[in-house]
Amino acid sequence: MSSYITTYTGKHFEPTNPDQEAICIEDIAHALSLITRGNGHVKTFWSVGEHCLCCAKEAAARGFSDRLVLGCLLHDASECYMSDIPRPFKKELPEYCEHENHLLDLIYEKFLGDSLTAEEQVQLKAIDDALLWYDLTILLGERPGDEAPKLQVMPDYAVRPFAEVEQEYLEMFREYSR
Repeated sequence: MSSYITTYTGKHFEPTNPDQEAICIEDIAHALSLITRGNGHVKTFWSVGEHCLCCAKEAAARGFSDRLVLGCLLHDASECYMSDIPRPFKKELPEYCEHENHLLDLIYEKFLGDSLTAEEQVQLKAIDDALLWYDLTILLGERPGDEAPKLQVMPDYAVRPFAEVEQEYLEMFREYSR
């Protein structure tokens, strides 16, 4: 059994011993457009890539820096290599979280120059949590107890071909990484 995964672009990537040089935006965009939110427990397909696009669009609409918009686009990029684990289970896996945080730091360092600041992390988490509220409400029909968070850009939950999501992800990445 090998210690690596083979990525979309044919790279051999070790999620537990990541090589920053092997991190590839094309792999991230492709995989995230195919990984479903909520571990597949949604009424219709909604990808992690779509979620990341919504987070980035919300950050842009709030007037945040290009760096934070790009950070929002990349905030789940580690899932390209490690998969998506639901929050309630993830918090019970400290070793997994350590690997994921290390990998995400490498991704941020590669594409942003360094990790997000504490303030940027707070801003990103607020957007991520707000969009989670809408995901739960629209994709599961579940009403979280609190009031709907205010968004500048309401997500469109229409199902789109994964290739379209992948292309938009890459275009947004290029636009904000100039």
